[in-house]
Parts: sequence; C-alpha cells; structure tokens
Amino acid sequence: MKYTRLGNSDLNVSRICLGCMGFGDAARGQHSWTIDEEHTRKIMARALALGVNFYDTAIAYQSGTSEQYVGRALRDFAKREEVVVATKFLPRTPEEIEKGISGQRHIEDMIDTSLKNLGMDYVDLYIYHMWDWNTPIYDIMDGLNRIVKAGKARYIGISNCFAWQIAKANALAEKEGFARFISIQGHYNLIFREEEREMVPYCQEENIALTPYSALASGRLSRLPQEGGTKRAKEDSYAKFKYDATAQQDSVIIDRVAKLAEKHGVTMTEVSLAWLLTKVTSPVVGATKLHHMEGAARAVDLELTSDETAYLEEPYVPHPLAGVMAQNKPAAANEKHVWSTGDQKIGTNQTS
Repeated sequence: MKYTRLGNSDLNVSRICLGCMGFGDAARGQHSWTIDEEHTRKIMARALALGVNFYDTAIAYQSGTSEQYVGRALRDFAKREEVVVATKFLPRTPEEIEKGISGQRHIEDMIDTSLKNLGMDYVDLYIYHMWDWNTPIYDIMDGLNRIVKAGKARYIGISNCFAWQIAKANALAEKEGFARFISIQGHYNLIFREEEREMVPYCQEENIALTPYSALASGRLSRLPQEGGTKRAKEDSYAKFKYDATAQQDSVIIDRVAKLAEKHGVTMTEVSLAWLLTKVTSPVVGATKLHHMEGAARAVDLELTSDETAYLEEPYVPHPLAGVMAQNKPAAANEKHVWSTGDQKIGTNQTS
C-alpha cells in the first residue's frame, strides 16, 4: 500500500479508502444489499492486512449500523491512532427546524450519536454529507468549528457540493477563524467526470483532498454488463437511477477498460482505479467481498501509460448531474441561501 497526506492536514492516509456504505443491517436502511457484521469484519480485517488505514462511513448508512460495525471491527483489529476514520452528518430535519434546533446544536447531536455508534472519542474527519439549503452556512461552519475545538473531530470535509459552495464556505471560515474543509467527497469516476469542470482544478489550487465516492460506478467499472449478476447489481435502484440512462455511451469506455485489463493481465477494477488514482488523493472504494478489497489494493501498483490514459478518456461525453448533486439546488427558483445569521446577512431567502 502507498500513503499520502490528506490535503491541508497532518493525516497520512492510504491511497485507497474503504467505503463502508455496504456494511450494516440490511433491514434497517436504504439498501437491501448490505452485508452483515460477520462479513464486514472479514473484509475490514483483510483491508487492514493490506495496509488500508482510511475508513469512510456515515450516520445515514443503514440507520447507524454501518458505524457500529466499523467501530467494533476497528477496536478489535487495529490501534485507534493507526487508522483514519471519517463519518458524515445529515442536514437538519423538518422536525428539528420546526422545533428551532439550530445548526450548531444539530451538528453536536449528530457527532455525539456517531461517536457513540463508533465507540470512539473522536473522528479524524467529519464530513458535511449534503448541502443544507435550510440552515445558514454560518451555523454549519460555526458548529463544525466547535466540535473541532472540543476535540470530537480533528478535521472537517464536505461531500456533494459545487466548487462555488466549498469556496464560499471556506472563505467564510477563514474570515471568522473557523476550521476549513480539507477534503471533498464528490461523484467522480471514469464514466462520470463532471468534477473536472470546476472542482478538480479548484482543489488542486487550494490543496484540498479529493476523495471521490462511486469510484467504480457501483460496480459498472469492475465488470462487463453481462457479468453483473450480483445482489447489488440486481437491487441497487439508486445506482440504476444514476447510471442506466447513460449506459449506452458509457459502454464504450467500459469496453476499453476490459481491453486494457486483458492486456495487463489484471482486473477491470485495477484499471479503473489506477486511472482515478492519477487524479485524486484517495478514492472511496466499497467492498462486500474479499476479492473486491484485494483488487482495489492492487490498483495502487498499476501504472498506466499516457497513451493508455488517453485511450480511456477519449470517448467521454458530458453527463447530466445525477443523484444527490442533481438535487443540490434551492426549492424555488428565486430562493437564495442564507449565509449568515443575525442582522447582517450575506444572502437572504428573498429576491434582491
């Protein structure tokens, strides 16, 4: 395994981050295809043996059971100071807003619940999971800064945002003396490269770590379509929503991945991740079987030539936004985000 610094932090992370969305009680969340604790522990033990020290979960994954499985496995198999643990928090609920629970209080409640689930005193990276248009960004940044100062999180990151959003949030944090986002977890892979428009160059300029999710496009970049007889391929309706509409244009790239894999005598997983590793800090790669973890780890050692990279990239055509990012917009066309609280506001929920 190879390691690198996570953006503007002192965290030294493996080039592969194990994404833990596939872990958790299948009866208690969004996904029916997640694996139980026994199988989770086997994969995590193998990941640790392969040198993976970076683990990404979220309170939203299977009603917190992913955090619980991950926390117990790490306590049993690793020393806390030798692993980097990231988790994420959700936006305020309508019920919280109605009760007047502030963004700061919401974040404190979220981190406390996650730490209880994980059985830990702190997380290394606390991630704003998706943009909350109903909570002032000042409250979000203030709340995150408070938990950093309290020692509950070492650093903060963000997921599912536009470059202008993280730029404005970090500018606000710098102005107020708050902790700034040191990483971005966006949707980025060989068949979905829209992050290259603005986010990738912005992060390169600011030394913000790119830790993309869906690194293998929910398995589409790890096997040919006719080989897709897995439980996830059959049951993951969200992934189908994200990728099926562009399957025909994506198939050209997937075929090229398969040809390069055959040429090198490696798996499609290795080729797809080797390409992504030339672009990002540490991709978040899910694994529900041991060979998934092993293929991801091997990708770190595969080097593609410039001609091979160009061969993979050449067929790409722009894609429409899909999934969470397609929903990252105000509810009404004339609505603006509230950037700060109090009498002086950077923006308001009214037309100017």
